[in-house]
Amino acid sequence: MLYPEHIPFTEALLQWFHTTARPLPWRGHYDPYAVWISEIMLQQTQMERGVLYYKRWMEKFPTLAHVANAHDEEILKAWEGLGYYSRARNLHKAAQRVMHEHAGVFPENYEDIRSLPGIGDYTAGAIASIAYNVPVAAVDANVRRVFARIFDIDTPIAGSAADDFIRHMAEALIPEGKARLFNQALMELGALICNKAPRCLHCPVNSFCRAYSLGIVAERPILGKKTEYTALEIISGVLVHQGRIFIQKRPESGVWAGFWEFPGGKLEAGETPEQGICREFLEETEFSINVTHSFGTVRHAYTRYRITMHCFACCLSPCANVRPARESLPLADSLDPTFPIPTLHAATEYRWATFSDLDALTFPAGHRKFMEMYRSQLEQIMQEGCSEAAG
Repeated sequence: MLYPEHIPFTEALLQWFHTTARPLPWRGHYDPYAVWISEIMLQQTQMERGVLYYKRWMEKFPTLAHVANAHDEEILKAWEGLGYYSRARNLHKAAQRVMHEHAGVFPENYEDIRSLPGIGDYTAGAIASIAYNVPVAAVDANVRRVFARIFDIDTPIAGSAADDFIRHMAEALIPEGKARLFNQALMELGALICNKAPRCLHCPVNSFCRAYSLGIVAERPILGKKTEYTALEIISGVLVHQGRIFIQKRPESGVWAGFWEFPGGKLEAGETPEQGICREFLEETEFSINVTHSFGTVRHAYTRYRITMHCFACCLSPCANVRPARESLPLADSLDPTFPIPTLHAATEYRWATFSDLDALTFPAGHRKFMEMYRSQLEQIMQEGCSEAAG
C-alpha cells in the first residue's frame, strides 16, 4: 500500500526515470524472454559488457525455443567470458522446463517464475514486474543501497531485519499500475546516482533521504564482514605435437564442468612451476613431457580466489611411454596422422586440436585470457614446433 507521505518520493523518482532512463535493448517491448535473459546476464556482470553479450545471445538464440533446443556446448560457448557458468546451465534447464511445462510461454506468476532453475527472489520479482507489470518487489544490491540511505538503516544491510524492512518498503512504495517503471527506476538510481560513490547533488530524491540530511551518506549502507580471498598458484601447459595442441574436457560435475582446458593444476609446496607442469601431465594423462618455453604468468580471479597461472609450452619427451594410434582426425594431408593416446585421469575426452578449434570451444576464463594474451606466440609454436619457437 502506497501511503500519502510516500507519493512525492515515487513521483520524483518516476519523473527522473522518464527523462534519463538508459535505452537498453530489452526496454520498450518488455518481452518476457528478453527480460529474463537480461536479468540472468546482468548478475555479476557490468552493464556495458552485459549489453554486448545480450545482443550476441539474441542473434544466436532469438527465442526461448532456440535456447531449449540448443546443445549444452552451444550454450556454454555463447556464455564464455561472462563467468559464473552455472547461470548458463540453469538458463538452459529453465528454457526446457518452460517448453515442457508452460507450452513455451514464459510464466507470469511470481511463484512459477521463482520455481525455475537459477531464479531467486530478486530475479523472479524483476521478471514478473518488468515483463508483466506485476506489483512485486525486486530487491538487488542497488535497491538495498538506496534504501539504506533513504531510510538511514543503521544495521548490517545483509541482516534479516534490514532485509525484511527493505523488501516490505520496496513493495509498499510501488504505485498502482507502475511496478515495471518503479522497480527499474530504483535500480537505475542505485546504478547511476546512489552508487558506491554517490552523486547526492544530482539525486532526484535527495530531499527525502535521511542519510543525506544527516550528512552520513558515506556511512550507509553498513556492510557485513569483508570477503576474504585466497591466493592460488596454478600451472598450465600447452603440449604441441605435429602442429596440434593437446586439450582435454573436464568432467560434467565440479568447477568449469564440461569445459575444455590445457592440462595443469595447483602448484605444490617445494616444486618449481616447471616441475609442477611435468607432474600434472604425468598424473592427468600419463604423458612424459619437457618444458620448452615459458609464456609467463596470467592473473585472474573468480569467486573468492585470486589466481596466478604459470603458462608453459611443452613437447613430448623423447623417452615418453605413449600409445600411438592412427585416429580419425580431420588432418591436413601434409601432417602425419599418428597421434599419441593419453590415459585420462582428470578428463572425459581429449583432442589434438587446431588453432581454429580453440576458438570454437569453451574454455575457463583464465585459459581464454592466456590464449588472448599469447595468441601470436601460440600460432608460431604450432607452425614451427616447440623447439624452434622456444629458441
